[in-house]
Amino acid sequence: MIKKDIFAQIILDFQKENLPDLIERDLKIELEIPIKRAIAILGPRRTGKTYYLYSLIKKLLEKGIEKEKILYINFEDPKLVDISLEDLSVLLEVFYEIYPQNKKEKIWLFFDEIQNIKNWEIFIRKILDKEKAQIFLSGSSSKLLSKEIATSLRGRTLSYLLLPFSLAEVLKTKNLQYKKYLSSDEKEKILNTFWEYFNFGGYPETIIYPKGRKKIINEIIEVTIHRDLIERYKLRNTKLIKLMFNYLVKAKEFSVHKFYHFLKSINIKVSKNSLYNYLEYFNDAFIFYSLKKFSYSLKKAEQSFSKIYTVDNAFISEIIGDDKGKKLENLVFLSLLRKGYEINKNIFYYLNGKEVDFLIKEKNKVKILIQACHDVENYLTKERELKSLIKASRELKCSNLLVITSEYEGKEKVKGKTIRFVPLWKWLLEE
Repeated sequence: MIKKDIFAQIILDFQKENLPDLIERDLKIELEIPIKRAIAILGPRRTGKTYYLYSLIKKLLEKGIEKEKILYINFEDPKLVDISLEDLSVLLEVFYEIYPQNKKEKIWLFFDEIQNIKNWEIFIRKILDKEKAQIFLSGSSSKLLSKEIATSLRGRTLSYLLLPFSLAEVLKTKNLQYKKYLSSDEKEKILNTFWEYFNFGGYPETIIYPKGRKKIINEIIEVTIHRDLIERYKLRNTKLIKLMFNYLVKAKEFSVHKFYHFLKSINIKVSKNSLYNYLEYFNDAFIFYSLKKFSYSLKKAEQSFSKIYTVDNAFISEIIGDDKGKKLENLVFLSLLRKGYEINKNIFYYLNGKEVDFLIKEKNKVKILIQACHDVENYLTKERELKSLIKASRELKCSNLLVITSEYEGKEKVKGKTIRFVPLWKWLLEE
């Protein structure tokens, strides 16, 4: 049981603290919504979810909302390590004791990493039903997604994904701005920033302190593996989890069956069911994404192997090194997520003899086919990629064809099909 004075100390400390300087993020959400739902900000660790909550608080203060009407709690605070569902009601009770006027007023509640508390959904549902409050949640687990959430709160949240910095956000940190017409100097600075982002990713701390990049990324990997997998799911085989992390970063595609036999070949014993669980845990922590093949047959789609993408190119650089093709394709995937497309609902890959990297579907129609091709200057590579695109275009009756490149830009007519070529840096900033 957490003592009341501990809660009071945390509440009052927040009231006295100044909010830090903040970088404006691309993600835009409303501070007040006319329905009784909690707003959940989700994403992997160290992507700035806490700072995003601070930015929302800052906007409330700028609108004239008194700070006393705002409660912010980070449930990873060491003082709250043993917090339970029963304690949450005491927390709100203490808040009202300190600010009794709030009982009759609208309040704003910000709960950071609340998913660590067992049955937390019951508490949030109770507030939504009984209090005049707008609730904001953050968490590094997809269990906060509406579709994953416990029955008691299902349909009562709106979820938003916050990834590491986009290229546009990185440019903001350097006071650079992309516009239609650029001077030579402006373009050079943007391209230099792009290639740094391309190679080393967009984790906020690595952008702010590039000299500590390697140490920061290794620490993020360690903390994610230990907190989001080992501790959260009470796993014992740390060595295997780290091996699987490295394997997934390197993999273009992933099959539990193949990985199981790989482990068997190096005398590591583990069940296939455990491996399926571990993959789900990595996906749950937003570290890896498993992309399925598009098929009008649900059974065939589910039986297909998954293509694996990771949440930031920093992991690719750290584990693999310089693989430009993989990095380019990974950034295209992440940008599609940022645009609001849902994995295995709107985004798929396509394979029917020849592969297309990304298929975007809206309702029952294929909207666009995308190839990610770093080495488009290589004739054989270009020919292979275009053949796949044209074949898929005919099979799926889709004429919106795009090749995302490292540098080449233009339009080409190939076998009666118009294909756009757009450099990745420009596509990330324009579309």
